[in-house]
Amino acid sequence: MKQHYFQLLEAFEAYLRNQEASTDDKLQWVCDTLCERLPNYDWAGFYFHQKDKDELFLKVFCGEPTEHTHIPFGKGICGQVALSNETFLVPDVSLQDNYISCGITVKSEIVVPIFVNGKNIGQIDIDSHVKNAFDQDDVLLLEKLAVEVGRLF
Repeated sequence: MKQHYFQLLEAFEAYLRNQEASTDDKLQWVCDTLCERLPNYDWAGFYFHQKDKDELFLKVFCGEPTEHTHIPFGKGICGQVALSNETFLVPDVSLQDNYISCGITVKSEIVVPIFVNGKNIGQIDIDSHVKNAFDQDDVLLLEKLAVEVGRLF
């Protein structure tokens, strides 16, 4: 993993252990930090499973506002991850049949599930205005971050 990703992960781990900040504040700080510190991260958000519905709801994000505040399981990349329980890296969103467009500027996306006691409770969703913006270092960073976020719940 890239050296600055290790440093970023350490900062996330330290802040997420902060007892004074609320969970929502912690999640928002993570989104803001991802968008500020990583140039290809143009939108970052946390979707969580809606209780008693097969649907995700957008809790916090940074970047352009989206109309996709609720996503049914199976629809789009986020909805697919809700069912597959696996990280989904999309180098070019225009090549995905089941992609929900968040805007014409989005070119690539990565979605990483968040687990609590083995159950997928939500996900980290990252969009970029650049094709092929993400690599295996991004996968590792976000999967490790998802583990830390899961400890909040």
